[in-house]
Amino acid sequence: MINQVGFDLLTATGLRHITITPINEPVHGGDFFATGVYKLSEGVVGLGDIIFDLEMKEWSYNGIAELTVEEAADVADFIKRYKDPPGADPNLLQ
Repeated sequence: MINQVGFDLLTATGLRHITITPINEPVHGGDFFATGVYKLSEGVVGLGDIIFDLEMKEWSYNGIAELTVEEAADVADFIKRYKDPPGADPNLLQ
């Protein structure tokens, strides 16, 4: 994932619109390195981060009761399956 994206999360209390912002670090030559860290927010409220291992298989969630384990798993699954649209530009996050 290069640019931030919205995700509609269905919860027991209703639909929540979550913004997922990948943390990409610039590297030499103008490229970017995907850190595996994804900041979650709902409006202006931060919900914590989902952090993946290098293989994008295992993840952890560091939010304090902002999302249930099942809800965080839904977001993590979305991130793993997400494909950037053609022409996605990491410079738009800076």
